[in-house]
Amino acid sequence: MLIKCPECELQVSDKALTCPHCGCPVTQNNKPRKKHRNSRRQRLPNGFGQISEIKGHNLRKPFRAMVTVGKTDLGKPICKPLKPEAYFETYNDAYAALVAYNQNPYDLGPEITMKELYERWSPKYYDTLKRRNQVRAYERAWEFCSAIYDMPVKDVRPRHIKGCIDEAESVFNKDKIKILFNILMDFAVEYEATDKNYARQFKLSKEVKKAINTRKTKHLSFTDEEMQLLWDNVDKIDGVDNLLIQCYSGWRPQEIGLIELKNVDIENWVFSGGMKTESGTNRPVPIHTKIRPLVEKKYKEAQKLGHKYLIYYPDPRTKNHKLSYYCFAKQVSDIVQELKLNPKHRAHDGRKHFSTIAKRNKLDEYAIKYLMGHAIEDMTEKTYTDRDISWLQEEIEKIK
Repeated sequence: MLIKCPECELQVSDKALTCPHCGCPVTQNNKPRKKHRNSRRQRLPNGFGQISEIKGHNLRKPFRAMVTVGKTDLGKPICKPLKPEAYFETYNDAYAALVAYNQNPYDLGPEITMKELYERWSPKYYDTLKRRNQVRAYERAWEFCSAIYDMPVKDVRPRHIKGCIDEAESVFNKDKIKILFNILMDFAVEYEATDKNYARQFKLSKEVKKAINTRKTKHLSFTDEEMQLLWDNVDKIDGVDNLLIQCYSGWRPQEIGLIELKNVDIENWVFSGGMKTESGTNRPVPIHTKIRPLVEKKYKEAQKLGHKYLIYYPDPRTKNHKLSYYCFAKQVSDIVQELKLNPKHRAHDGRKHFSTIAKRNKLDEYAIKYLMGHAIEDMTEKTYTDRDISWLQEEIEKIK
């Protein structure tokens, strides 16, 4: 297309930068292209919720916003409509509402039920717990509270909570239900679902508290006759070898199943592990002569299976097949029942037995603390005394 040069008025191509006749710059009349508008919708982050468009109904507000309130046993999100308004004219309006909600996701409505409250509270609180058995204890406690699942939180009173506690058979579950409601209703008060935590308005009965204290503090070491029964059945009953390893090393129930194969030194007969406290974490424990064949057998089995942990436990519920606290406690319970040992024996009693026989055989006081992962307060021992593994080996071999 030809245009006139603004200087000499001769014809020039509209694509020319300058006039070929006079050299005058030619003004381009091309308009800048409009930027293409990105019509892609913003994607919601995981756990934010869902936005769906209701089609075929000619709705004025077709976009529905759903918030995530929990997860199923299979890990799939549980979603419910956003309150107080769940439907919006545009996708962006629904997106903005979900963003605002997630900035303060616990804005609880006045009619929220106890079940809805629990579903909002439990995922984040359970993430703060270090051990899975703690979560299971609270989940079992919640199962006894089905009578108030559908009650509005604002209507719950002490008599309703006491009714749930009365439903539990064991004192352990009664205690967990009380603790569960203390924390859960604190959460409800904080986010104004109720004006008072009625769970903290009463205490458990003296009989229940006494039973709880007895259960928490009383551990039993094994008698000589019981130990002989364990040794006689080490290859006959599942888990006896694990219990004997605990009796001669002092591991906590939740520690023994977490000893990794890479931390077992068969040549120098030392294994390392531990948890719970600074003193208990990654502590070396010499392998006592009596349990060396048991540990070596476990070690070779784990190597053959390509297993990460020293003790392989084929539990179909877990993918890594490690011996959890629950599984170890179940093994101890089965052993006690089958060998007709004292029925009061529990998962911590192997650790209690180790401490008892260590003192009976006059092990050094600090050696016992090092082996069991207890804190040492003595300044001289803690700061100015070096203890090597050979000293611990000499001490532990005093046990006969």
